[in-house]
Amino acid sequence: MPAVTVENPLTLPRVAAPAEAHPRPVLAVATAPSGFEGEGFPVRRAFAGIDYKYLDPFIMMDQMGEVEYAPGEPKGTPWHPHRGFETVTYLIDGTFVHRDSHGGGGVINDGDTQWMTAGSGLLHIEAPPESLVMSGGLFHGLQLWVNLPKSDKMMAPRYQDIGGGQVKLLTSGDGGALLRLIAGDLDGHQGPGITHTPITMMHVTVNPGAELTLPWRKDFNALAYGLAGRGSAGAEGRPFRMGQSVVFGTGDSITIRADESQESRSPNFEVVLLGGRPIREPMMHYGPFVMNTHAELAQAFEDFQAGRLGKIPAGEH
Repeated sequence: MPAVTVENPLTLPRVAAPAEAHPRPVLAVATAPSGFEGEGFPVRRAFAGIDYKYLDPFIMMDQMGEVEYAPGEPKGTPWHPHRGFETVTYLIDGTFVHRDSHGGGGVINDGDTQWMTAGSGLLHIEAPPESLVMSGGLFHGLQLWVNLPKSDKMMAPRYQDIGGGQVKLLTSGDGGALLRLIAGDLDGHQGPGITHTPITMMHVTVNPGAELTLPWRKDFNALAYGLAGRGSAGAEGRPFRMGQSVVFGTGDSITIRADESQESRSPNFEVVLLGGRPIREPMMHYGPFVMNTHAELAQAFEDFQAGRLGKIPAGEH
């Protein structure tokens, strides 16, 4: 971990917040509870317990693994429906196969991202390939749910496959942090992900003892999640670590620091940074459906039962 890296970050474009930027304070640090999803793979619910007004337009995020499977153990999810939002699957270690009832999907490997716009609805499945089930191996990733505004909820489904080599690589002013910009804009640099809801998503590696201060759009919220290691957030140095989320307040810069001493299993502080423009519409979330009203949720469930979200391919029930 992680798959996408460079030998010398100083060869990359550098990003730093201007001296006059107003730092965002840390409003809260939340610890993700652990659970199981799909056919039994372990997850951490990164945003559990955080008020939605601080998350909007993000709905939820699961850290999948990190787990070392023995042969025969790798697990996925069964066929299931979605409507009204986008799923973003970022794979750090391992391999996952996605397929849907519209004939879309693909394989994602270390460092790859798959962006699925569920829109009006589909059925899909996520599973390890047979070769990984047979061999076992390391599996670690994230799945993020991004809300769609009412005007886009019934748009046609769409896939984007973003290879690890496509992400925009940047560094901090002193080269002490490596930034993988997956989607959105950061200081004029653009990530490859095409988003309906304006967001920024990046995976940051911060070297022990290093500090990263980035410019951040005032109209976006700001969240950080610890994937591995430990450090602090904000000018006030609020501690957080693997499995914890940070909610930032208003301002136009964010700061992350890595502790001088890190875990033996992870030499650096690994953090996901997220920001988005709040949609500020009613959000009704029931299982795999995210709509604006209870009536729309009921319609989604009815459409699913009637087979209007698609059919599972023959022989795969």
